[in-house]
Amino acid sequence: MALPQKEARFVAIVNDNRQLICKVCYMYATDNDHFKDLYQEVLASLWQGLDSFRGDSKMSTWIYRTAINTCVTFFRRHKSHSQETMSLDVAADIVGEDSSRQDMLKEMYRLISGLNKMDKALILMWLDERSYDEIAEVTGLTRNNVATRLRRIKQRLVDENQKEN
Repeated sequence: MALPQKEARFVAIVNDNRQLICKVCYMYATDNDHFKDLYQEVLASLWQGLDSFRGDSKMSTWIYRTAINTCVTFFRRHKSHSQETMSLDVAADIVGEDSSRQDMLKEMYRLISGLNKMDKALILMWLDERSYDEIAEVTGLTRNNVATRLRRIKQRLVDENQKEN
């Protein structure tokens, strides 16, 4: 039995963008259960907004914006979760990288987890090779502001890494 058109479109969009959704949820999750809750909330938000997506931006831009806004809103509503980040072992499993890269990714995500919510969103999109224009569209910042903030974030991460090593 074939899925109705909206359901089939939704399933295809989620399948094509699963890694993007997981990365955003991971950056805001405090543990595996919180990650699962965030993921479900993002899927619900995407489902609700799918009919109103007009295609004025790339689908991935809309998904980023929806996922980030959903995670931040969920975090504010559920302040009982600690400010700690998700277990790095769980994170490596979620990211799905091979073991040779896990240590490097764990360190990178540990450093990123210390950033504020906006800086996390900016660096996450930059790591996903989004253009400054696309990042600006998602965040509501100007392109120049995105460039400046990213330069500062990257320098802060380098400085923090050097302090610890």
